[in-house]
Amino acid sequence: MKKKVLFICTHNSARSQMAEALLNNLFGDQYEAYSAGIEPTTVNPYVIQVMGEVDIDLSKNRSKSIKKFHGTHFEYVVTVCDHAKETCPFFPGEIILHKNFDDPSEFTGTKENILNRVRQVREEIKGWIEKTFNESS
Repeated sequence: MKKKVLFICTHNSARSQMAEALLNNLFGDQYEAYSAGIEPTTVNPYVIQVMGEVDIDLSKNRSKSIKKFHGTHFEYVVTVCDHAKETCPFFPGEIILHKNFDDPSEFTGTKENILNRVRQVREEIKGWIEKTFNESS
């Protein structure tokens, strides 16, 4: 049976969306990942673009509230930003993890500069997921 993982961030627009998609893509045979936000907004278009570059389509994804998952049992609950860690009401899970990643919504500069920084965050999340959730290692 797959272990359920919930990634929580402030807006469920970037980091938690990437983490959900990457875990499902890399280890979907072992885990069932979800994501949610404390104050859901919309999925960041730069995130949709850089995830598409690695053949993961987020164009139909929607930002979801953590309220949607109340009553759902998760083996892992992971906050992926400091704000969510500090403001999230306690969300039960067997294992609670925290890993802060830079917030793509705060990136400024040219479109290419922003895309490069979002790619960097994508790769940081991917590396952390590979290290944290690879049960065969």
